[in-house]
Amino acid sequence: MTPPQSTAPPESADVRDRRSLAEFLRLEVTGGLMLLIAALLALILANSPLSDTYTSVRDHHLDIPWLGLNLSIGHWASDGLLAVFFFIAGVELKRELVVGQLRKPAAAALPVVAAIGGMAVPALIYVLVNGLQGGAMDGWAVPMATDIAFALGVLAVVGRKLPSALRTFLLTLAIVDDLIAIIIIAVFFASDLNLWFLLGSIAGLALFGFLHHRGVRGWYIYVPLALVIWGLMFNSGVHATIAGVAIGMLLRTTTRPGEETAPAEHIGHIVHPWSAGLCVPLFALFAAGVAVSGDTFADMIHEPEALGVTLGLVAGKIIGVFGATWLVATFTKAQLHPSLKWPDVFGAATLAGIGFTVSLLIAELAFADMPHLMGHVKVAVLLGSVIAAVGAAILLTLRGRAHERAGTSGE
Repeated sequence: MTPPQSTAPPESADVRDRRSLAEFLRLEVTGGLMLLIAALLALILANSPLSDTYTSVRDHHLDIPWLGLNLSIGHWASDGLLAVFFFIAGVELKRELVVGQLRKPAAAALPVVAAIGGMAVPALIYVLVNGLQGGAMDGWAVPMATDIAFALGVLAVVGRKLPSALRTFLLTLAIVDDLIAIIIIAVFFASDLNLWFLLGSIAGLALFGFLHHRGVRGWYIYVPLALVIWGLMFNSGVHATIAGVAIGMLLRTTTRPGEETAPAEHIGHIVHPWSAGLCVPLFALFAAGVAVSGDTFADMIHEPEALGVTLGLVAGKIIGVFGATWLVATFTKAQLHPSLKWPDVFGAATLAGIGFTVSLLIAELAFADMPHLMGHVKVAVLLGSVIAAVGAAILLTLRGRAHERAGTSGE
């Protein structure tokens, strides 16, 4: 019997190319690689004969009077484009809370505590270093963040022979880390709070949630509404990226009759390539462009702010993540996944020291009035992140070989 012929029209080459590009941009390796390329390009431009042109473009202002917005291109990247990244973070957080690891207290206990320890210890190290040497306390939150895209990208490259439970541990840790970082940005880096704009943004979010859960569809409704919410949030004094998180967490993560996928999964699938392939790299392109020379590192040695950030990311994350996990596993009933060993957790703790995106954002917010110091703190973020990435890559590669010899890789 001849099989029935498909009646669906064949896909055009353009459609296939766009689909292939989108799938490529969804890969964790791709996200980390795009970030790395953008950061390297920013450093090259900022330290080349094109540095004046680069700075001029970054500082050029684009004005939208009817939204009350007059921002430089660099600020459009950090306040606008990065809101898309935080939207994806909000979607991931909502999914984990409703259907993922964070809905199971027993399974979530270790990575949640690890995330808290991995944020508290770097902040304490920063405060200790700057308290002893008379530095500025403004940057205490800079070394607290873990870059989820970069960290998972490195793990995807070197962790193919590692147990899959390690990725779950790191992903849960990074999501909780993002949640705490979001709260810190909202609480500690709000400026000149305007209650009316804030209430307007909240009303917009309420309308967004009402329409979404009533089943109203159409991007032409939600995209303009999201832009209005973002604009109101920006003018309220609360950092505008919080609007992205809030909208992401409003999306429904469970399916209804007739749905193949939940809206959060479907929309996140569409938006993720734009976040990984455009928004976050453009932010890195304008945020990581700092002048670096021999004098820069010589100055940084004597600056407690830069030293506190580097030590916080490299040493603080290891002590905080590994120490908190070990204490909880030792003194409570919480246990590691059977396929994981303590050296695996140590490697993940080292990997958590990649601050990058969120750390650069917090550095811009914390040292906005001290541009010279901001530049050195950004260099410290990049330096600490590179040390953490290289160290973790070596450790996790060795652990992958150990698991391969033991026959436990990929479990």
